[in-house]
Amino acid sequence: MFHKLRKQKNLFKLISEKSKANLDGSYSEPIQVNLESNLNYLNQVLGDSEDFVTREFETYINKPIKVFICFISDLIDTNQVNQYITKPLMEPNFLNNYEDCSIQSAPEIIKSKILTVNSLHELSSMDAVLEAILSGQTALFIDGYDTVFSIDTQGFASRAVDEPQTETVVRGPREGFTEDLEVNTALIRRKIINPKLIFEKIKLGRQTNTVVKIAYLNGIANPDVIKEVKKRVNQINLDAVLESGYIEQLIEDRPFSIFPLVGNTEKPDIVAAKLLEGRVAILCNGTPFVLTVPLLFLESLQASEDYYSRPYLSSLIRLYRLLSLLLTVALPGVYVALSSYHQEMVPTVLLTSIAASEEQVPFSTFVEALLMIIIFTVLRETGTRMPKAVGGAVTIVGGLILGEAAVQAGLVSYPMIIVVAVTGITGFLVSALTDPIHIARLGLLVMAGVMGLYGVVLGGLLLLIHMCSLRSFGTPYLEPFAPTIMNELKDSLIRVPFSFMKRRPAPISKRKSIRQQLPAPILNPSKDGDES
Repeated sequence: MFHKLRKQKNLFKLISEKSKANLDGSYSEPIQVNLESNLNYLNQVLGDSEDFVTREFETYINKPIKVFICFISDLIDTNQVNQYITKPLMEPNFLNNYEDCSIQSAPEIIKSKILTVNSLHELSSMDAVLEAILSGQTALFIDGYDTVFSIDTQGFASRAVDEPQTETVVRGPREGFTEDLEVNTALIRRKIINPKLIFEKIKLGRQTNTVVKIAYLNGIANPDVIKEVKKRVNQINLDAVLESGYIEQLIEDRPFSIFPLVGNTEKPDIVAAKLLEGRVAILCNGTPFVLTVPLLFLESLQASEDYYSRPYLSSLIRLYRLLSLLLTVALPGVYVALSSYHQEMVPTVLLTSIAASEEQVPFSTFVEALLMIIIFTVLRETGTRMPKAVGGAVTIVGGLILGEAAVQAGLVSYPMIIVVAVTGITGFLVSALTDPIHIARLGLLVMAGVMGLYGVVLGGLLLLIHMCSLRSFGTPYLEPFAPTIMNELKDSLIRVPFSFMKRRPAPISKRKSIRQQLPAPILNPSKDGDES
């Protein structure tokens, strides 16, 4: 008896290991002709989960044939299963409607004459069946045949298409990506109605089997970039890929750089515009953020709305963004350097006012600035993480109360409050560079506290040298400034009218660079006074 129990335990362990190996893709478990064997195998693998459902019944093709369907109840639409699978298969007097049933096999008849579904695939291995079931499809097994039908019956709830909260616009499309990969693919297809738009599917994550799609425009995107993207994505070997951030960190050129080398966005119009320029997009199931490569530093100072408005104000706002970037990174360090080391460079009246404010403060200017930046960052993070109903109020009230109380208590000065407030506000204008801004700001502040303005200049040069050395999938990060490409300056810190931007960015798309055709000449134009 104990020998029998041990034998059953070893058999169950072997089946469990096989099921895990199948999900990992190491080898394929064949489908058995016997219906009971397949049902027992599925129950051994998925039977412990209460949302795994099987239904056995008979269909009539020449003679009664046993079949069973199985699915994950939380991932399918029950009405689709009942209307398009169960009901047609159990319909009585089926043989009276078709006279050639004896010629065809049962799977052929079921596939061609019974099931009224749009998406149906034939599976030949158990690992493919398990993958289909766990993806929200219904598997149909037929007794006496090793053919299994996978029927698309997905019906789980998903978030509706809505305006993204991180990239709001005044003018332009308001729709944003969702967590549903199929919806995101459709949103891009609606923007680019072109048969050359290619989507290639890859599955990542040994345990999650997350579906990832690589999108590009065939004939416009650089083939070398496409090949490199596929290579890096296929080299990802993780247990789980839960968000596109996993992929972003594993495919970028310089993982230890503070600057992002892979773009991300929630807006379909931005992805469509980048695809049309020759970039490659990476879509990941379960997240609204789509990755795009290559990425240029200049893209952080641009917005989709710049192209929907006239170029004059758009160009001015881009210059404001550049000024805001410089202020949010360098202003605290410059203030500490001037007030601590280079007082002779400050006008006398302003220096007197600063000295009077700093007189009662027990900390040095460097420590004062460091504390205020940390407090501001904590308040910002608190407002972001708290519920929307109270997050904004906590940030505003907390900032006002803490700032006023700190000044009244003599812990900080009014000029420092102004400097930190300007630093924080200007940082919101270039939100795409939030991570490098925080790190660069603290780095310059420390160097200013140690070396004064010489430290600020040295730190700025080191940042610039580092940025010049960066490449994103072979494209220089500071293009078109380093290296300088005169033709690309038309859409850099300023934007010229569309009639002057006739070519795609050369370093990104090296094929079919002409994106705007010249108007066709008018043949035999009529002269003044001539009758047409």
